Amino acid sequence: MTMSSVKIRGGEVFLVALPIRRPHHWVGHTARIGEGYAVLRLDLESGIVGWGEAQVIGTWGGDHGTRYGETPAMTAIAIRDFLLPAIAGQNVTEIEQLHVRMNRALRGYPYAKAAIDVAAHDAIGKIYGLPVYQLLGGKVREGVEIAHSIGIMDAPAAAREAAEVIAEGVATIKVKIGVEAERDIKVVAAVRQAIGSAGKIRVDANQGYRTWREAARVLSTMEKYDLIYAEQPVEGLHAMAQVSARINVPVMADESAWSAQDVLEIVRRNAAQMLSVYYTKPGGFAGAKRLLAVAGAAALPCDINGSAEMGIGVAADLHLAVSSPEIVLAGTIPITSTAEYLVTKVAGHKYLDDIIRQPFRFDKGVLHAPDGPGLGVEVDEAKIAKYRIG
Repeated sequence: MTMSSVKIRGGEVFLVALPIRRPHHWVGHTARIGEGYAVLRLDLESGIVGWGEAQVIGTWGGDHGTRYGETPAMTAIAIRDFLLPAIAGQNVTEIEQLHVRMNRALRGYPYAKAAIDVAAHDAIGKIYGLPVYQLLGGKVREGVEIAHSIGIMDAPAAAREAAEVIAEGVATIKVKIGVEAERDIKVVAAVRQAIGSAGKIRVDANQGYRTWREAARVLSTMEKYDLIYAEQPVEGLHAMAQVSARINVPVMADESAWSAQDVLEIVRRNAAQMLSVYYTKPGGFAGAKRLLAVAGAAALPCDINGSAEMGIGVAADLHLAVSSPEIVLAGTIPITSTAEYLVTKVAGHKYLDDIIRQPFRFDKGVLHAPDGPGLGVEVDEAKIAKYRIG
């Protein structure tokens, strides 16, 4: 293949909304999941195509406004009008140079940049006939243990869903809290009663508690339900550190951890003992691997997380997770099904259809990374057209 054939010709952004199995809410976010995610087709001069995905949410960001939300329309404009022109004509294999050019063209917008980064890796894998995980260092595991997320719902509904999930082979339940102390305790108690000792419970407040004192009190009360860890109970590293010093379960940072520099500050303050890692928040695989290297140096265990990805995004999650020794915790990512192939009824089941043709293999609570070239997925462009919005 000639050098000219690996150059980027351009691309197209599609905004897609899939039908959902049930609403999934957390503190600060009341719109439905997947209401309009960005899908990117990146075209090379050779005719090779790479695919990327960004799960953009307008109300999702970092501590105290340090990271801003992205919306589908904003992301489409950022990619189409700023980022694609910045990298047009460039060699797709020069990932770091692509990031330099994107950062010069537009400050911020990590999700938009992540879609391009993933699409570039997908294209490179197809050029050389390698799965993306080989481009990221090779496998350290075959797949990802799945944690099922229970959104904000009443205690009986949460308990019922938790029992169904355990029956389908997922052993970790993530319960959304941060609403109101007594309600949160009641829900966690109901989930523990429903699953007994068969599963593990983690909780996620999405910065919902008003003060670190409130968070510490609620989490200390919940400790009797055998929590494995508590994710982002409050906003800001000072408050996170105060909670970490006062409870007996590890604290995980999510909204506080977007970059390698964020992780350094978390370590300095002892604000968390675990990290929730995305390929999107750091702006793609390149930034995510740097973040994970810092986490590994600080001995912070990580999970793979996201915002209810569609099939392209789940593939990206899997390739990052299986190639990263720092990612050892159960990950809150969907178990992809399509309208033609139902993998699970409840566990990890976010959408009633998808834009990839073949779901990923799920066995004994583990979702396996695909082995084909690039992301290893076949995108169904007819379904992109079917579910396209805007």
